[in-house]
Amino acid sequence: MRTTTHPSLLARSAGMVDADACPDLRDAPGPPLTARDQADSEMLERLLHASWYKDAATGAHLARTRWYTYTAACWLGVPPPEATRMATAAPMHDVGKIGIPDAVLQKRGPLTAAEWQVMQRHTRIGASLLAGSSSALLEMARHIALTHHERWDGSGYPQGLRGEESPLAGRLVMLGDQYDALRSARPYKPALDHATTCAILLQGDGRTLPAHFEPRLLEAFRANHQAFEAIYTRVSDAHEGCVADTAARGT
Repeated sequence: MRTTTHPSLLARSAGMVDADACPDLRDAPGPPLTARDQADSEMLERLLHASWYKDAATGAHLARTRWYTYTAACWLGVPPPEATRMATAAPMHDVGKIGIPDAVLQKRGPLTAAEWQVMQRHTRIGASLLAGSSSALLEMARHIALTHHERWDGSGYPQGLRGEESPLAGRLVMLGDQYDALRSARPYKPALDHATTCAILLQGDGRTLPAHFEPRLLEAFRANHQAFEAIYTRVSDAHEGCVADTAARGT
C-alpha cells in the first residue's frame, strides 16, 4: 500500500539539508532541547566517547544517524521537539558494543554463527547500560539500543518484535542505520552508491527485504530518498581525524 507524504513535510525535509539552512550537519537537528534533555545529552556524549575506544563506528556515522532519524521522523509528522529527542538519542544505538569482545567486534571478515550470537548481545548490553533512569532522553536511548535491529515482519533481534511492538524511534534508527551500513565500506564489503542502496532497501536483495521496514516509513523514504543521500554526502568521513583525536584526548 502506498502512502502520501504531506507537501509541508517534503519541504521541511528538503530544507534540512539545504546548504544555507543547514551549514553544519554535525549540529543537533531541530529545535533546542529542554534544559533537562541538554544536561542528559552531555552525559550520553561522555558514554559515546568511551564506546569509541571499542567500536570502529565513526563520529560521522553517528552524526549521520542523528540526521537520518530526525529527517525520517519529520516525514512521518512527529512534532519537532520529539523528533529532536529521538535524533539526540539515536547515536546511542550501538553503545552496547562496548561489551563485545574485540575478537568479535574487530574481526576482519564474516562472523561465524557463534560469533554472530555474541554480536547480537550488544542490543541488550546497551539497553542495560541506559536502564534505570528517570530521564525521558535516556529512556528513549534505551529503547533505541534495544530495538534498532528489530524488523517490521518480526524477523529481527533480540526479541523478534513485530510491527508497532517496536517503538517508533527504534524503527526510524533501523532504517537510517541500514542505509548508512550499505553506503559505507567495511573490511568485508565495499561501499555501495545511493542508487544501489535504494534498490536494496525498496526491492530487497535476499538478505535485506522491504518487509523488514514499516510500510509507511519505506514509502516516505521512496518519495524523499534524496534527503538521505544529501546527509551522507555532507557529513563526510574526511573530517574524522579531528573527531577521533578529540575522543582520544577525552575532550
